[in-house]
Parts: sequence; structure tokens; C-alpha cells
Amino acid sequence: MEDYGRARETPWKSEPTPEKNGSSYFHQLLNKRVVMSAREDVKCLLHRLIFVSKLSPDLADKRDLGDYWEGQFQRYSQGEAVTGLLLLYPSYTIHVLESSSEVLYCVLHELTRMKKQGGRALVLDPKILVMSHNIPNRLFNQWCYKVLNVPGQHLADKYNESSTDSVISECLSKLLQIGKHLTKYPKGSKNIPDSVFEKVPELIVPQASIYHLLNCKELLTPDQFLQVYGSPLNILLDSDRVWPTPVHLTPIKTITAT
Repeated sequence: MEDYGRARETPWKSEPTPEKNGSSYFHQLLNKRVVMSAREDVKCLLHRLIFVSKLSPDLADKRDLGDYWEGQFQRYSQGEAVTGLLLLYPSYTIHVLESSSEVLYCVLHELTRMKKQGGRALVLDPKILVMSHNIPNRLFNQWCYKVLNVPGQHLADKYNESSTDSVISECLSKLLQIGKHLTKYPKGSKNIPDSVFEKVPELIVPQASIYHLLNCKELLTPDQFLQVYGSPLNILLDSDRVWPTPVHLTPIKTITAT
């Protein structure tokens, strides 16, 4: 999705076009807004998705995953920009996405589709850290990625005694600080230069944290999340209750002879 070391600066954010159909007052106001704000998308509710995953061992060039996601965003985003950050570790990823709910749910469906590919998928065993709805502002000014050259670690036991909540809080805090740090740099190549993170190595989410989160049963996979999202709510309201209880529903008392 991004610039993978190649000189490619083509923007993937589509410009809104005035709506031609409709002569109502609403359509006139909408057309006026689009014309006056030709460089801005018509506002919609903004959401943020953060998920972690394993990298496919068959992925020879990690930049290809960025290229893949950028192509998907071009398909998904119909006038709504996608911003965020993809961090590519030697064996893991952590991905932050900000966009409309339609775009983010397309991403979740794509991750579910990847699962059916088995070992041929680009990412494996994704887990959702957080889905935040109706966020007031974007944390990132564009979508970008970074291939991280971090040394290997002994991951198995580092977080055995840590709670999942504390690990998630640590990850979210670091990602928030990365977003603030990146605002110091103008929009440019989707492939973040090495110098950006060399100045703030402490902001990089540890691999051990991602390893721990991928093994947490508390976190949902994309297909589990979509299943919950699509399930009907069967809530019994007080107004649905009948009182007194009908005779045919009254429990039968057993009388014991003495």
C-alpha cells in the first residue's frame, strides 16, 4: 500500500464530486459544500481499528504487504481517506487504521478471507486490540508503514505475569506518541525514513508485547468480532415481562408426603 522503497507518490485519496441528481434544498446545500470544500471529504463518522498479526514466513519482501494494503484501500475508500500506521517487525505486525466504518469492516472481512487461505495468507492469526467508534480527530495525517529492523528477543516468558490490560495500555500509549511524533513531518513517502524512528526508539512497541497479545484468549479474531457484530440482540425488557406469571408457566411445586 505504501511506497516500498520505490519512487511512488501517487495519492490514493479520491476527490469528492458534486452530486448531480436531486433538486431538493438538501442537495443544493450538499453541492454547495462540496464545491466550497473541493479538497475535503464530506464529513462522516470516524472510527479507528488497531490489530496485531503474524507475518507470513513466505513473505520475502515485507514492503509487499504495504503494497497489498494500499491497493485494498483504493478499492474500499469511496471518497473517505484512510490514515494510519503499519509497523512491520521481523515476524509480526501492528496496524492502526482510521476511516469510515464501511472501510474498517471491509478490512475485517479481508482478514477473515485471508484466514481461509491458510499458510498462503500474507498475515496470520490476527487479533483485534481495539475498535474505537466516533473518534473526534485523526491521529495520523496519512497512511504509512515502516519495516523495523529490531533484534530478536526471548518472547515466551516476558509477559507471563502481566495483565493483558496493562500490555494493551502500553501499546496504545506508544502508538499515540508515535502519531504525535509523526505530525512533525510533512506528508511524503508512505515508507517512513529510518531517521524518524532512530530519534525516538523508545516509542517502538516491543515485539514481546505483540507476541503476548497474539496469544491472549481475551482478544477477538476478526471473524469472532464480525460474528458478534452481526448477531441480533435478544434483550428481554421489563415491558416484555408478564405479571403475574401465566399458570402454564408457573413452576410445579413438589409436595413430599410426611
